[in-house]
Amino acid sequence: MGIPKALTIAGSDSGGGAGIQADLKTFQELGVFGMSAITAITAQNTLGVQGVYPIPVEAIVQQIDSIESDLRPDAIKTGMLFSAEIIGAISERVIRYQMNNLVIDPVMIAKGGAPLLQEEAVTAMKEQLIPLAKVITPNIPEAEVLTDRKIHTLEERREAAKRLHDLGAEFVVMKGGHDQSDRLIDLLYDGEHFYEWESRRLQTKHTHGTGCTFAAAITASLAKGSSIVEAVETAKIFIHAAIEDELGIGEGYGPTNHWAYRKRHEVVL
Repeated sequence: MGIPKALTIAGSDSGGGAGIQADLKTFQELGVFGMSAITAITAQNTLGVQGVYPIPVEAIVQQIDSIESDLRPDAIKTGMLFSAEIIGAISERVIRYQMNNLVIDPVMIAKGGAPLLQEEAVTAMKEQLIPLAKVITPNIPEAEVLTDRKIHTLEERREAAKRLHDLGAEFVVMKGGHDQSDRLIDLLYDGEHFYEWESRRLQTKHTHGTGCTFAAAITASLAKGSSIVEAVETAKIFIHAAIEDELGIGEGYGPTNHWAYRKRHEVVL
């Protein structure tokens, strides 16, 4: 199949911990050639987001057109999409080019609380983009917005996964990081069965970009031909290592360690 390639369609994080920077680092560490279409430029660091500057829609589309015409990706990940107009344009291109292995990380709020998705864009995501998804990877707050209901229990998370699957996503990964228990449980729903992964909670504030990195690891594995279960398992190991071997940089919510996995595992390129 040649060299596996993955495209991230997301925002730029000037602090390097999330967004396209986290995605490209993750692709590289997992032996996948990474490409990007930038949707917005953010001015941010570990203390928060100081500014958000959306890229014109025509520029986003042209980036995707350029990549598709020469470097067709084996998997695509979306991150910060910001507006309904951007979501609509990306959805159209996914359909036009029959882009496979679309992984949606429904980025809505930055770690420090800054909104990264306009309210009217939620409807566009539900109606236009999610039906095209191979997998969607919401955390609990994002799933609450997308399903319009509060989620407190594991059973409520399962119900939310079913509702997201009903929107059209082939697979739903419900992340458990925002649960308050000592043990983390991540769920995968395939429309019929649930798969669960349990891990211990790591006590650290250096978790900036964990959602981006986790979804990017799934994307990289899918680009290499892995099954969805294998992709989620790899992503779990990758992000656990990235959090556990913390870098400890920045005064706020610091970034994770993207090269921790490679130091622990021999990655076959």
